[in-house]
Amino acid sequence: MAAQQSSHRGGILVIGAGELGGSVVAALTHRDDAPPVTVLLRPSDTPRHAQLRDEFAARGVGIVEADVATATAAELSTVLRQFHTVVSCIGFAAGAGIQCKITEAALAARVPRYFPWQFGVDYDAIGRDSPQNLFNEQLDVRDMLRAQSTTEWVIVSTGMFTSFLFEPEFGVVDLTTNTVNALGSWDTEVTVTTAEDIGALTAEIIQTRPRIANQVVYVAGDTITYRELAEIVGRARGVQVIRNEWTVAHLLLDLDRNPDDGLRKYRAVFAQGKGVAWPKAGTFNVTRGIPTMTTEEWASKHLGARH
Repeated sequence: MAAQQSSHRGGILVIGAGELGGSVVAALTHRDDAPPVTVLLRPSDTPRHAQLRDEFAARGVGIVEADVATATAAELSTVLRQFHTVVSCIGFAAGAGIQCKITEAALAARVPRYFPWQFGVDYDAIGRDSPQNLFNEQLDVRDMLRAQSTTEWVIVSTGMFTSFLFEPEFGVVDLTTNTVNALGSWDTEVTVTTAEDIGALTAEIIQTRPRIANQVVYVAGDTITYRELAEIVGRARGVQVIRNEWTVAHLLLDLDRNPDDGLRKYRAVFAQGKGVAWPKAGTFNVTRGIPTMTTEEWASKHLGARH
């Protein structure tokens, strides 16, 4: 593990600089009350990493380097203990066990405030042993945090990333055939939020006074049914949309035939409709009057009408 010492001791460490991490860093550094921010990057000589280091340095963002996949929890804790607040933006792609390892490191480092990577669904509501077995680790993280009182924690529940709802691999929206496949039923709801909005809202939650601590905070760019999604796609594309309803039974059978397919696991969980949606009206962003991008706005911007 290579490390470059940050000059911003006591500030905020953002773990990861992907779509979410980059959005959190941008939101924090653009604020009038911008705190000192450091990013933890994986050691790499790739052009992208070189560019990231240059961009962060130009914006006054500190850098530390460690590979969360290969470093031990003890090694990570020596990095994390330099900071007052740690925000993990490393998701499931990092591999099984990583969420627990980062949490173990944060608790061992006695980090005063920790935001675990839980930027997604309501894992408490979904419960253990859902079709997506990765979610069990998220519940393990929550158990670890709730079992102690030294480190304050905040979980930001965001629903699905808006862009993921339209990913071809996810299979809900197929723009090549202008098809929308409803997960569960046309009345099943899903909460979505863009990465940019998640970044801005997380920064606001971090900086809110009096301090938010030891709770789950719900945000939402939008909460819609799959029926509304089909209508949105139709309007954005200016076409008639082909509609298929994929029932829970159909998706569980499909998963049974392909038990190691991660996307099929996600589809089955979202089809069940439990813990994957909440009313926008009661969310942090609505109660604070913070505007967010709706699904309709995202589709108008990114899909465009066919001519």
